[in-house]
Amino acid sequence: MNDDKIDSKLISGQESLRVFEGLNRGMSRRNALQLLGVAGVAAAGAGSLFGAAGKLFADEAASPGKGKPGGRIRVAGMSSSTADTLDPAKGALSTDYARHYMFYNGLTRFDSHLVPQLELAERIDNTDATLWTITLRKDVTFHNGKTLSAADVVFSLSRHKDPLTGSKVMPLMEQFAEIKATGPNEVQIRLSAPNAELPSILAVSHLLIVPEGTTDFNQGIGTGPFKVKEFKPGVRSIAARNTGYWKPGLPYLDEIEFIAIADEPSRINALLSGDVHMINEVNPRSTTRIKASAGHRVVDAPSGNYTDLIIRQDQMPGKSAEFTQAMKYLMDREQIKSAVFRGYAVVGNDHPIAPGSRYYNADLPQTVYDPEKARFLLKKAGMDSINMPLVASPAATGSVDIAVLLQQSAKQAGLKLDVNRLPSDGYWSNHWMKHPLSFGNINPRPNADVMFSQFFQSSAPWNESGWKNDQFDQLLMLARGETDDAKRSKMYADMQTLAHDHCGIGIPVFISNIDAVDQRVKGYGSNPLGGFMGYMFAEQVWLDA
Repeated sequence: MNDDKIDSKLISGQESLRVFEGLNRGMSRRNALQLLGVAGVAAAGAGSLFGAAGKLFADEAASPGKGKPGGRIRVAGMSSSTADTLDPAKGALSTDYARHYMFYNGLTRFDSHLVPQLELAERIDNTDATLWTITLRKDVTFHNGKTLSAADVVFSLSRHKDPLTGSKVMPLMEQFAEIKATGPNEVQIRLSAPNAELPSILAVSHLLIVPEGTTDFNQGIGTGPFKVKEFKPGVRSIAARNTGYWKPGLPYLDEIEFIAIADEPSRINALLSGDVHMINEVNPRSTTRIKASAGHRVVDAPSGNYTDLIIRQDQMPGKSAEFTQAMKYLMDREQIKSAVFRGYAVVGNDHPIAPGSRYYNADLPQTVYDPEKARFLLKKAGMDSINMPLVASPAATGSVDIAVLLQQSAKQAGLKLDVNRLPSDGYWSNHWMKHPLSFGNINPRPNADVMFSQFFQSSAPWNESGWKNDQFDQLLMLARGETDDAKRSKMYADMQTLAHDHCGIGIPVFISNIDAVDQRVKGYGSNPLGGFMGYMFAEQVWLDA
């Protein structure tokens, strides 16, 4: 829960969402009610925050802050091509995602802790995490004047199951056994197996809602804070304020021009010269230049992105539990954080859930740099004087520098590592997961279930270290169907412990996304999903010119 105290006489929508987030993050219902009691809330003032077990509630959308209306900004992302698209299903780049959040809304939306909050959905009920009923907000209109209905939601979700759509999340949608309208403003989703994380899945940008029957997406017709004024794939887009937006007082800006500058130094120059107001994907080495400018600031956005040491468990020497553990002790995490990432990282603990994320296990003892302990384990394994190749590539962010530091640490434990630097081209297809010791780089995922399912489950195609653990697999299935958040949190904590203790993955740090903005841009924060405030900056920032 946020540190903000609820001390107003009447609770606002924003405050009720904070309490709701607290419930999601483990606060007891009793404590939440006590907080509401302290706020002096009458039943009429609280909205539908609580309900019977298995129901998800929230009050009305959070009230906007004290942003200043008006103004135009220019934003530069890092990637663009003629494949740029306004079809949410086909989004593939950060520039796609940022545009999609300008023009569309989802049924739910991630907050700054990746906890799903209600968006176009006014209420979500479920039975055994398998049958889900979504009640839509009323009086929400698309940019073309059409009123949002259940038919739009059924169309928007169902199209991902059609191979002709070319949806990037088609495998994710295979669990949606049935999607149907059960009323003008009610949709029922039946899953093929229980999944308590459905609200998180619905917050993914690919599942933003479009009007029923849409075939031409170049107009970007959605319910979002901005309308499409111009869209030229590979060139630019111009978003104009949606004056009829369903969230009163939002957005603040009149217009956003969005371009891409692939070259990082050129993006920095464009920002510092005043040509653009906002950029993403800043190299840590460039932060000194930006900080030297009185008119600009660096935004350190902690994320779930990590570069990991992969120790294959299905071949030697990784088959040795002692060797695997020794390699984890040889990672000087603090040095990697400061020397490789210039401080723009947080220390990791050999599992993929980042500090500050929902379900992060803060009670798990931290693995620390200990070459003497590593030497003892290597000797015990009979590997205290072997030579090993260590494969790294610029394709895995920072891995070449991490490999050199690991090589130096290993010397102290009597292990000789030969760093084999490979080019970025072809690394992921030809080398990733294919060597006894190598590196990967994993982007953030929206929730623990997706992360564990894609990279740590025994049968996962991207199970980087070839780790197989029946207990982990069973917990994954149980957690997916567990609707009691406290119980699910305990399961995820146990899974982090198993990965930390036994898996062949060493995660030294979680790497921050670094954005940079003009000081006149206000309201700009961070989101662990990615840069540009998790790609959702558009309705949240204003210009104080």
